[in-house]
Amino acid sequence: MISPRTAYYYILAIKINIIKILKKIYFKTGFYKKSLISKVPSQFFFFPNPFLMSCFSNYRKFAFQINDLDPNKFWKQNYSYKEKSELHNFLWLSSIDRKDDSYTLRKIITLWNLDNLRYKSHIWETSVISKRVMSWILNADIILKNSNFEFKRKFIESIIIQTNHLKKNFKYEINHQKKIEVIAVLILSGLVFKEYEENFQVGLKELEKLIETFFDDNGFPLTRSPDDLLICSKYFLLIKEVIKDAQKYVPNTLENTLEKNLECLKQITTPANSLPLFNGSIEEDLTNFYNYISHFKIKIKKPKINAGNIYVIKNKKDTIFFEAGDPPKKKYSSCYQSGPLSFEYFFDDQKIITNSGFGVNISNKARLLSRFTSSQSALCLNDTSIVSFEKNILMNKAYGFLIKRDFKIFNLENTNDFNEIRIQAGHDAYLKNFGCLHSRTISIDKISNKIIGQDKLTRKNLNSIIKYDIRFHLCPGLTAVQTIGRSALLIQINKNKALLFSSNEKNLKIEKSIFFGAQKVLDNYCILISGIMENNEKNINWEINKKI
Repeated sequence: MISPRTAYYYILAIKINIIKILKKIYFKTGFYKKSLISKVPSQFFFFPNPFLMSCFSNYRKFAFQINDLDPNKFWKQNYSYKEKSELHNFLWLSSIDRKDDSYTLRKIITLWNLDNLRYKSHIWETSVISKRVMSWILNADIILKNSNFEFKRKFIESIIIQTNHLKKNFKYEINHQKKIEVIAVLILSGLVFKEYEENFQVGLKELEKLIETFFDDNGFPLTRSPDDLLICSKYFLLIKEVIKDAQKYVPNTLENTLEKNLECLKQITTPANSLPLFNGSIEEDLTNFYNYISHFKIKIKKPKINAGNIYVIKNKKDTIFFEAGDPPKKKYSSCYQSGPLSFEYFFDDQKIITNSGFGVNISNKARLLSRFTSSQSALCLNDTSIVSFEKNILMNKAYGFLIKRDFKIFNLENTNDFNEIRIQAGHDAYLKNFGCLHSRTISIDKISNKIIGQDKLTRKNLNSIIKYDIRFHLCPGLTAVQTIGRSALLIQINKNKALLFSSNEKNLKIEKSIFFGAQKVLDNYCILISGIMENNEKNINWEINKKI
């Protein structure tokens, strides 16, 4: 039987999909194109600092001298869908040689306006437009250098038309990342064009709403995604600095939220200067972002929180990130990965145990596979994921793959004494289907300098057969071999360094796996402990010892 909440989302999904279809038809009409045309400002009030876009452009392959390009061929090559998005969002403007003559760049933009200033679904996708308008505004100084009046008018008109499109359709946007992008465009356009100061006020108003509804008290997104946290931090910093450049008052809400965002980000930054792969995160080196922050002389307070219910325990060369939070509410769950009590382990600043990462930028199939419990370093019962996802096509088109049911985390404890640092928690996600509770304890033994773990299963229904699998995904590039006694596995880090993984379970083996975190599918290995529950309680103990 469908729950009232599911029925509500289903009805809303039908409405959203119908609106999307009708809007696409309407957008292609000449009437809609005319509705986007409004007063064209005569000039930029000021030119924002183009350096502000540098944290968004990681496309080193587009680092080039603009004069080496043939503008007449620039848009005519056969690009993949992803490459087309990267070209049409114009983030590559941050990588050009700014000493070059900007004639070629103006020719590229002129040709773009001639062919694309009427709605095309891919080129006018919300994120692509938002990034394009931001890139144009923040690089307007070089684009307009030595330009004639006609180009300048057409260039500004194009910005206004695209901004009007975003503004008209903002209320229909349900993706929070895209909302932040549109808000940034509205604020930017309202600051650089005196005639559109209303956009600045609208942008600030929507920004206040988003901050109020999308973050917890610590400043962590309600999606519980580290990736969302990073993206929000980038946009909030850009908005803050542009407002300062325009000599406007920066709202306290924005200042306070950004401060909390950065504190959360610092708390969960791994020893490898990356994000832990929980709930929608992909591998990204944060070195450039922290260097970017340093230019603004921002001091991040020493974290004293457990950001996003991601707990960090560390001692000497050992660092463990432990996911111990309830799932997000349904409307925030499109990127949630089914891995409560999963963990990532770093030794000597190198990741050893990992989660799979999120396959969103690879394919829809990779996105779905990367959300299964089996893709996380967690426990799985009867080859079933801890949470199930909505399978309705209409709902998935409207929202992405939302979770179908939730669960609760219980008995969460985090202790640190003379002998050990320990984190433990349990969840009831398997209680309804299998009558089973799962608890996990991980500790760093300060005396023996080893990692000690225990997964405990407790069940009420002895008539059911329960198969358990615990996976420990190894970071790509690492290998493991079984010892002669077959009671342990040797994880080889380099020629002089290795770790010994052992367990009280006899069925300890290595299986092939796949990794999605690098934004492409990579082969890797995982350590697998599997067995059948024969009693009402089962303790699976495991250890990671140093062998240097």
